[in-house]
Amino acid sequence: MTAADIFVHPNAICESEQVGAGTRIWAFAHVMTGAVIGRDCNIGDHAFIEGGSRIGDRVTVKNQAMVWRGVEIDDDVFIGPGVAFTNDLHPRSARMPNAAVASRYADQACWMAGTRVEIGASLGARCTVLPGLTIGAYAMIAAGAVVTRDVPRYALFAGVPAKRQGWVCRCGARLLNTGAAVWHCGRCNATFSERLAGKCISLEKSC
Repeated sequence: MTAADIFVHPNAICESEQVGAGTRIWAFAHVMTGAVIGRDCNIGDHAFIEGGSRIGDRVTVKNQAMVWRGVEIDDDVFIGPGVAFTNDLHPRSARMPNAAVASRYADQACWMAGTRVEIGASLGARCTVLPGLTIGAYAMIAAGAVVTRDVPRYALFAGVPAKRQGWVCRCGARLLNTGAAVWHCGRCNATFSERLAGKCISLEKSC
């Protein structure tokens, strides 16, 4: 990759050397050293991408989104305006004059909880994702939701705290129940079946 392969707006800051070809970074966005961004991504105005985060290919990161160290975003994900990830379950200021706090923050493994967003998922505007969670493939998080637990594949989550409100297709349309544990997309005609893994229900595409 060369500098000519990516677009960085003159008013953006891109300190990372690990940005894929075709990616565009717009005004006032800040990509820190150590952040990894894949190919053909779009990073909106005022987005902040911290070192130690990883973003896959063809990801859209809209304006004012905040992606912190320990967040891993797979290919084809949509991160809406103002989405806030978090990475510390018990945050304190690392500058606090407290020996226990200083000791905790001296070792990243003692405080950081990573987050994974799987392929094709969409996170709506201003939602907040707590640390240490996985958002399943093609799931959809509603605007303003606060995600406090893992999200199954294809699930539609909304609310504070966010709970499952239904299922969505890979195309983004809400699925309709057409029988016991069978769901259908009226937009692209795909069919899905519910599956149970432990106590977690998710969907599997059946055609």
